[in-house]
Amino acid sequence: MSSPRKLTPQEEARLAQVRANFQERRRISQSLEGIGTRIGVYSGKGGVGKTTVATNISVTLAAQENKVSLFDCDIDCPNVTRVLRISEGPVQNGDKLVPPARFGVNVMSMAFFQDNEEEAIVWRGPMIHNAINQFLHSTDWGSPDYMIVDLPPGTSDAPLTVMQTINLDGFVIVTTPHELAVLDAKRSINMIKKMNLKVYGIVENLSGGVFGTGGGEALAEEMTVPFLGALSMSADYMNSKLPASLESKSVGAEFTAITENLKRQIIASKS
Repeated sequence: MSSPRKLTPQEEARLAQVRANFQERRRISQSLEGIGTRIGVYSGKGGVGKTTVATNISVTLAAQENKVSLFDCDIDCPNVTRVLRISEGPVQNGDKLVPPARFGVNVMSMAFFQDNEEEAIVWRGPMIHNAINQFLHSTDWGSPDYMIVDLPPGTSDAPLTVMQTINLDGFVIVTTPHELAVLDAKRSINMIKKMNLKVYGIVENLSGGVFGTGGGEALAEEMTVPFLGALSMSADYMNSKLPASLESKSVGAEFTAITENLKRQIIASKS
């Protein structure tokens, strides 16, 4: 009986990488196993209000006595901590990081590890991939009812890493009424469908005024996905102390309606 063929150095290196990837995925899976529903807030275009939507949905859910975690996955330009006005970083507990909380929401973000928030983070795809995975398995996420994930824009490395790693239950797509934002939102939906993942619905942000209205609802009808609601342009978002949904009754009502529609879609998807 012949002895097994000796692996080449290249084959050994590939095998070692496969093993390392498997171990990392297992650590991430174990870290996330206590989480209830995992929701990605996403769009192909930057500047449409993903962070605004993600943070205000999070605080709205928390105000309804849900346990909520918010993960800022935008490694390049993390903004969640600025919107929530949270400065204290995570606390080390053994080999885990315990995220701080604000307005009842536990928050993890790359911003906690920047010495100067105005400096650019200039990283290539593999470094972003590694950073996201590091956050996922080194954070003590606990057992929240909802995990809201604020994804970076685009359809390449960073959002792809999140989709392949976190096993999101579904997505909230954010667009403005403008045709270019709608086009990029459509690209995002097509990417999600290629990954065989679910779209819970579309939110139209900056609705009314110079941007017009109806682009998000028309896209929802075209793509056969639910329309969760519209967020009107409002000066209440200029408040720098509180998320707008906590400061303004009208904004709060809009986010309450969107959140209720979202919860209905989550229930329907599980039935």
